[in-house]
Amino acid sequence: MPESGDRLLKMGEVVGESGLSRQVIHNYTVLGLIRAAGRTAGGHRLYPRSVFERLRIIRGLTERGYTLRDIAETYLRNK
Repeated sequence: MPESGDRLLKMGEVVGESGLSRQVIHNYTVLGLIRAAGRTAGGHRLYPRSVFERLRIIRGLTERGYTLRDIAETYLRNK
């Protein structure tokens, strides 16, 4: 969860800052690689700024040849 005072980011902000597509962010969320910290009144996911560190880790592991399943099951479980 975000620390007190941290503003949560909408999907479009995560997409814009990360350079990844909405579909990739959605897939990572569904796979449990990243987690939304909340939702808007309309049901849209909101992400903490720490999502960018997770995305950096995921990118590094995929560049080293790990599959998303490997990452989800081994590297990011319960973190």
